[in-house]
Amino acid sequence: MEQCPCGTGLAYTDCCEPVIKGARLAETAEALMRSRYSAYVKVETEYIFESTHPKHREGYDHIGTKEWAESAQWHGLEIVAVKDGGSADTTGEVEFVARFSEKGEPKVHHELGLFKKEKEAWFFTDGKPVTQKPIVRTSPKIGRNDPCICGSGQKYKKCCIDKQ
Repeated sequence: MEQCPCGTGLAYTDCCEPVIKGARLAETAEALMRSRYSAYVKVETEYIFESTHPKHREGYDHIGTKEWAESAQWHGLEIVAVKDGGSADTTGEVEFVARFSEKGEPKVHHELGLFKKEKEAWFFTDGKPVTQKPIVRTSPKIGRNDPCICGSGQKYKKCCIDKQ
């Protein structure tokens, strides 16, 4: 039994393969996202094109997509968050991280995928890169010359800062 590349733990023949081969539709936006990842792994690039919403296919590079899928080594898919995209919804968002290597160099693709459902079929419409969110300080900053927070009476730079 070959496990599905999408990471569900199910057999490929029971998970993404029937969706990629057209035997059944993806029931959710997440299922479509998983099947699209599996299609890259399996170099089923025609499915990538067909699962893209018709209004968003302009400029699709069939040759470049196939070459990239063939040359990359795929390491896994992580679904970070899902908003809507259920069987009763018409739109959905799936934040995901795809890990792969190109020419031996590890890469990470973090994206918010946008999906639309039309006539019972889910389609990928757009993807937006997800960047690291800025760190927001919730407590006041301790300066190096401030008294140490441990109560020793020493300056922070001579006490706890040296122990980190």
